[in-house]
Amino acid sequence: MADVQAQTAGGIPEEGIPQPYHLVNPSPWPMLSSFAAGLLAVGAVMQFHGSGWYLLAAGLASVLACMFGWWRDIIKESVVEKAHTPVVKIGLRYGMSLFIASEVMFFAAFFWAFFDASIYYDQAIQYLRVESTGGVWPPKGIVPFNPFDLPFMMTVILLLSGTTVTWAHHAIVENKMQEAARALGITVLLGIVFSCFQVYEYSHAAFGFGENVYSSAFFMATGFHGFHVFVGTVFLAVCYFRTKKGHFTPKSHFGFEAAAWYWHFVDVVWLFLYISIYWWGANGQWVAH
Repeated sequence: MADVQAQTAGGIPEEGIPQPYHLVNPSPWPMLSSFAAGLLAVGAVMQFHGSGWYLLAAGLASVLACMFGWWRDIIKESVVEKAHTPVVKIGLRYGMSLFIASEVMFFAAFFWAFFDASIYYDQAIQYLRVESTGGVWPPKGIVPFNPFDLPFMMTVILLLSGTTVTWAHHAIVENKMQEAARALGITVLLGIVFSCFQVYEYSHAAFGFGENVYSSAFFMATGFHGFHVFVGTVFLAVCYFRTKKGHFTPKSHFGFEAAAWYWHFVDVVWLFLYISIYWWGANGQWVAH
C-alpha cells in the first residue's frame, strides 16, 4: 500500500510510473443493461396482470445477453489486458463482500417472518394468524417434511460440495490446474444433484405455497436459496471452463475466489434453513415421505 501512496502522492501519479488503478474503457453495457432491466420489469408487471409474456421473455433474454457480454469483457480485462492489479482486486473483494452482505439481508427478512410466525402462532392480538394456523404450530393441515429424510441428504450433499470447492481453491494455489478442474467439476455436479432433489421435494410436498404462513415462508426461503444454488452452480461451471482454459494462476484467481465465497455463503444459509425450518420449525411433527 505504501508503494501505491508513493506512486500517487497528492492523487497524481509520478511521471513515468504507471498508476495502479483500472480506468475502465467506454462500455455500452451499463446503459444496455438498464434498458434490459426496465424491459424485464415492465414485462413482469404486465404478466402479473395476465398479459405481456413476450415482453417478459424479451427482457429476460436481454438481461442474460448483457450479463454475458459485460462479464466477458471483465474476463478480457483480467486475462488479456492484465488490468486487474492488486489495488483493483482489493476493490473487487470489497464489492463481492458487500454483495454477499446484501444477500444476507434478504434471508434475514425471510427468517424474521418465519420466526415471528412460529414463535407467536397463538398470540391473541394476532387473531387472523390464530385463525389461519388453528392456534398450533405447524398450522393445522400442514404435514412437514421429515428433517432426517431427504432434507438431511441434501444437507450432506451441500456440505460435501463446500469441501470440494475448498479442494479446488487449494489446488489452484498450488498450481495444480487439472486437479482444480476436477474438483470444480465434482462441485458443479453436486450442485446439480442438490437442485434435482429440491425439485423432487417440492413435487412431493403435502402443502402448497399459498395455504398459510408456514407454507409461504417455507417455499419463499427454501426456493430463494434454491435459486442461489442455481446461480452458484452456473458461477462455478464458468470457473470450471476458465480453469480448463488456463485463466487462473496461483496469484491471480479472484474470479474463482468470488464463486467460492458465494458458494460457502449458500452452504451456511442452508444450515440455518435446515435447523430452523426443517428441524426446529417442524416441532417434531413430521412424517416420512
